[in-house]
Amino acid sequence: MAVAHVDGAAPAVLALLHHQSPCPLCPVEVFPMTAEHSLRPLPEGTDTEIAVVGGGLSGTLAATLLGRSGYRVTLIDRHPVFPREFRVEKIAGDQIDKLRRIGLLDSLSTAAAAFDEIVNVRKGRVLDRTRARHYGIFYDNLVAAMRAELPKTVRFVAGRVSAVEAGPERQRVSIIGQPDVTARLLVLATGMGDILRRDVGIERRFVHQRQSLTFGFNVRQAGASAFKHPALTYYGERVSDGIDYLNFFPAGGVTRANLFVFREHTDPWVKALRDRPRETLIETLPGLLKTFGDFEVIDRVSSWLTDITVAENCKRDGVVLIGDAYQTSCPAAGTGVSRLLTDVERLCMVHVPEWMASPGMAAAKIAAFYDDPMKQAMDERGLELANFRRSLTIDTDLRWRARRQVHFSRRRILHEIDKFSPSFAARLRGLKRPQVEAVT
Repeated sequence: MAVAHVDGAAPAVLALLHHQSPCPLCPVEVFPMTAEHSLRPLPEGTDTEIAVVGGGLSGTLAATLLGRSGYRVTLIDRHPVFPREFRVEKIAGDQIDKLRRIGLLDSLSTAAAAFDEIVNVRKGRVLDRTRARHYGIFYDNLVAAMRAELPKTVRFVAGRVSAVEAGPERQRVSIIGQPDVTARLLVLATGMGDILRRDVGIERRFVHQRQSLTFGFNVRQAGASAFKHPALTYYGERVSDGIDYLNFFPAGGVTRANLFVFREHTDPWVKALRDRPRETLIETLPGLLKTFGDFEVIDRVSSWLTDITVAENCKRDGVVLIGDAYQTSCPAAGTGVSRLLTDVERLCMVHVPEWMASPGMAAAKIAAFYDDPMKQAMDERGLELANFRRSLTIDTDLRWRARRQVHFSRRRILHEIDKFSPSFAARLRGLKRPQVEAVT
């Protein structure tokens, strides 16, 4: 995996992020369903123990883990089959470890395209090579693979939620044209939508509006020659271009491209990329064809404008937010799925069992999730890396010009050393001070 680094992260944060299982705070298996739990009656006035609103990746994973632990869960989403959306398309690094730990890696590996090397290039020259397992998969296929793992203790309801109510004892979800769902606990996994959060008094704070633009499209080789590398990361050549990097990788039977850019969405270059993607990329990244091969773009270019936001006033009776519903991530930083999986794992395997063991669902209980040090460390990591990727790509002051030069030169030098003495290169890499890494 190609990595980016943030210097000066707090030691306590790094210790939490690098902490390895086995550990009481890092479960290595899903809580088993017990006969006592499966027979426990529902509290008066509720028809499910936990209602999860939002059946994308975070909501589906939460419902799966909770259902496997024996809780009666109702998962609600407007889409009975999740549609094609431009979201997560590559899984790697700690995300694989987390999926393995919660017992869902096999489902991913069956549905995704696996690859084990990425060639990392800048200005037409190889920086280094990433040798580690990665998976390429379209987001709708990823959600479908995870939904296939929903246990029988999870009831799926396809419908549009019109309103939610939360309180210390009972939560209510109103669904257009269907009976309300009442529960002890309400989990909102509704992504960046605001309406349902506002129903329970939760607002969002903008950390950085229009943080980045991400583009996705499929390509195929032009002519008879195959691509030179199955997976490649090509970094921007000039600061003025605002390009962090371009990924090519296998997914869904095609070669997929993800491009991460720090530009305004009104920039004429953005329109040119949508209208003439191949020509615009070749003009902007002159060394691309030499290192990857010629290509054709075979479908429309999808795009995603990211705002970095954090939920506020979220310590409320009866309701908890996970994933993007709580905090969004910069796609270029590669931390979105890591944050999502941390939220799901900590909520479902640590906090929910504690909450459900006693009556009520007051805000004091819910606060424990948001105050969880491992969750906070991962959220902080996401914000740090969002700032780092943007500054490394486009900042022009002397400090960042120097850091950019050191960052890429160091990678190239270590790669050259690695050719002759992998063990010495590994020791040199180990000399760097503790840093937070992000998959790119």
